[in-house]
Amino acid sequence: MARTVLIGLDGATFSVLDPLIDAGVMPFLAELTRSGVRGNLMSTRPDVSPTAWTSMATGLHPGNHGIFDFIRSHERSSDVYYTLYNSRDIHGETIWTIASRRGFRVAVLNYMLTFPPPDVNGYVVPGLVSWRHLRRGVRPASFFDLLQSRLGSSWKEMAWDFDLEKNVLRGIDDDERERWVAFHRRRERCWFEAARHVMSADPCDLTAIIFDGVDKIQHACWPLLDPDFASDRSSPADRRVRDLCLEYFRDVDGYLAEIARLAGPDARLFVVSDHGFGPTLEVFRVNVWLHEQGYLEWAALPSKTDAAWESIARRVDSNFALVDWQKTVAYAQTPSSNGIVLRTLTESIGGSRAAYESLREEITAGLLEVMSPSTGQPVVSRVIPREEAFPGVRMDAAPDLYLELADHGFVSIKNMEPVVAERPDVTGTHRPNGIMIAAGPGIGSGRRIEDLSVVDVAPLLLHSLGTEIPADMDGRFPDTMFEASSLADSPPLVRLDRASTADDVAGTDDSSATDDWDLQGEPDDEAGVLQRLAALGYLELDD
Repeated sequence: MARTVLIGLDGATFSVLDPLIDAGVMPFLAELTRSGVRGNLMSTRPDVSPTAWTSMATGLHPGNHGIFDFIRSHERSSDVYYTLYNSRDIHGETIWTIASRRGFRVAVLNYMLTFPPPDVNGYVVPGLVSWRHLRRGVRPASFFDLLQSRLGSSWKEMAWDFDLEKNVLRGIDDDERERWVAFHRRRERCWFEAARHVMSADPCDLTAIIFDGVDKIQHACWPLLDPDFASDRSSPADRRVRDLCLEYFRDVDGYLAEIARLAGPDARLFVVSDHGFGPTLEVFRVNVWLHEQGYLEWAALPSKTDAAWESIARRVDSNFALVDWQKTVAYAQTPSSNGIVLRTLTESIGGSRAAYESLREEITAGLLEVMSPSTGQPVVSRVIPREEAFPGVRMDAAPDLYLELADHGFVSIKNMEPVVAERPDVTGTHRPNGIMIAAGPGIGSGRRIEDLSVVDVAPLLLHSLGTEIPADMDGRFPDTMFEASSLADSPPLVRLDRASTADDVAGTDDSSATDDWDLQGEPDDEAGVLQRLAALGYLELDD
């Protein structure tokens, strides 16, 4: 058994990190790759944070753990409502509770979908929670007071500032971009201080911390970080923002070095990302295309001068308030899902299986014929039915069709023309190829390994702790990361029997739940949920 540390750099990609390493910006990461192993860590479908981080924590594909996006939908009285996923929606046990039950101490800091907090032997400070509700998610409760005293008023910056994120990602000038990077430098410092305290005062067997500013800075500043575009950005303002971005990455490299020092020479260190990053140049407004093909009908809206406008105005930004649900058979509910949901012909609503299959095939064929006016090439490279995209016991909760775009971007769900449009500037978006860097006792040295999957992380961490890997995890143990002598001395332990009842923990599927944990204390109307998605940057990236 080795003390095990998981450091997540949300959205990190070697296409950005390698040039920073070569330029001397991240010397510790350079040394870590020389002394250990590195390779691509392939993400989930879709390659978004709640889905991918959950797969890492459970060792399960989305079709089995049931998290497909930031939100889930349900229908009531011929309307569709949306709620944020939370930890109760995860089907399958996480490594945090597996390790705790087996007597290990754990610390889980800023990890997505750990609210409500799991019952662990150690510490939890959840990610994706506003500061007003952070106290309720910290375990033990006394740890919140300690953080508050150590960090002073800056503890609020540990949480998500939804209003700030929403304003920034709608479009910002150079001064705002500078403040944006500076904000994330302060915020990462807060999370590092939380980790430093735990690792100094009460070292745990398994410590996990996520630094999510990488994702947010790349979304806002991609042209300044991507070597293919950065050379063309030489204005004084661009240079100032790029210099701040480099300072951010220097900070993170320093945090990695200090965390490794605190963990000690006998610890194993795993640096991972939930997905990669790259450029996107076009917008595909999939709901507009569905409308043009007759699958989606937009709702008629009153005039802004009409007395009825005031009652509906708050719903307009939700997009779905614009849909006539009685006449809509297919729609995309969020950009981040890159999925299309079929409604009136599904078996659950009474349509035949043959009609359902025919509709899926018809929509698939049409999508593959959508061409980019700028390149003359297909906009959609692949349309995948859900049984292929999301196999597993929770497949029925997934979109019926999953879209892979040619430039790997997210779809748009807005009612805007044209269907396909060039973005006004290159924008950073997700890619499936994230990172895996590991070093420590028994791990290979200076080795590049074949691509791994995010579901392989859970069995990897359990092996590092020296405990059994549940046989019903989808992930495989990545033995190529380890020296042969290490595996001979400590072979991976796989429990061959089906997981026990305690291992087979399932989240709730009760969309009507209304206790104090629901939606982190936020309103559960669809407009409120979509405002939160806008705050996260996944409602629309082309606005």
